[in-house]
Amino acid sequence: QVQLVESGGGLVQPGGSLRLSCAASGSFFGINAMAWYRQAPGKPRELVARISSGGSTNYADSVKGRFTISRDNAKNTMYLQMNDLKREDTAVYYCNRLIQLGSSWVPFNSWGQGTQVTVSS
Repeated sequence: QVQLVESGGGLVQPGGSLRLSCAASGSFFGINAMAWYRQAPGKPRELVARISSGGSTNYADSVKGRFTISRDNAKNTMYLQMNDLKREDTAVYYCNRLIQLGSSWVPFNSWGQGTQVTVSS
C-alpha cells in the first residue's frame, strides 16, 4: 500500500475557496488514475472528481464549474481547487488511487485520514 496524506481543509464561508492537496509516497504516482472523494455526516462516500494518468478529468455534477482537479507527477501530489464553496460541500475529503474494472473506476488503496472541509457563515 501507498500512503496518501490529505491536507488543506478548513473552515470557510459560503462563496469562499480552498485548495486541497494529496501527497503520495512511492514512485507509482504517474501511473495511476487518482480521485477525490468526500463523505458528509450520515451519508455514503461519494466521488467528487477523477483525473487520469494523462490528465483527463471528470467531475460530479454537483461540483462542475466550481472545482478543479489537477496533479503534479514530479511532486507526487494531486490537488483539488474548490471555488464558490457551498454549505453542502461540507464533508471530509479523501483521495485515492483508482483501478479500472470493466467500465468502472474503483479505489484500491487504503484510505487516509482525510481533511475536513466546513462551509459555514
